[in-house]
Amino acid sequence: MNWERKVHRIMKEIIHELISEEQVEERIREMAEQLSRDYAGKTLHMICILKGSVIFFSQLAKAVKIPVTMDFMATASYGEETVSSGLEVRKDLDEDLDGRHVLIVEDIIDTGNTLSMVRKMLNARNPKSLKICTLLDKPERRETEVEVEYVGFEIPDKFVVGYGLDYAQRYRNLPYVGEIEFAED
Repeated sequence: MNWERKVHRIMKEIIHELISEEQVEERIREMAEQLSRDYAGKTLHMICILKGSVIFFSQLAKAVKIPVTMDFMATASYGEETVSSGLEVRKDLDEDLDGRHVLIVEDIIDTGNTLSMVRKMLNARNPKSLKICTLLDKPERRETEVEVEYVGFEIPDKFVVGYGLDYAQRYRNLPYVGEIEFAED
């Protein structure tokens, strides 16, 4: 009998601060001020794309100085391996978008594939306006062009965690955005 030997590497994650807590909080205040000006006299319906956006979404919603309503959506791209062929809605919206001013709030945009499909799907629900707001944008990874009206920070093509972003469901609660480095233990 030929036994295949399995090798397991134990990895240690090292987090390097990329954007400080103070920088993130200041930028969120600036974005909230811009949203408050752009939607003055209107009610803004904010949609949180779960799970990664929840911390950014909450901080942004608290800082906006106009009436806000909220809803939540969970999506996943699906297809073979790394090639997305569609959009799976794991948790759809609870409310109608017809005639509303809608803002999709995302944690990070890299390839643009999923968000492009989300925008198209939500546009079909007849909102009065539909815009996208993201904390982080990685334009180097873009495969599909998607218009993003509000961007917190443009970052290089690095694997980042913190402020809602995770690695294996960990590090979402870091109060800053950090680059993760993997080192053998």
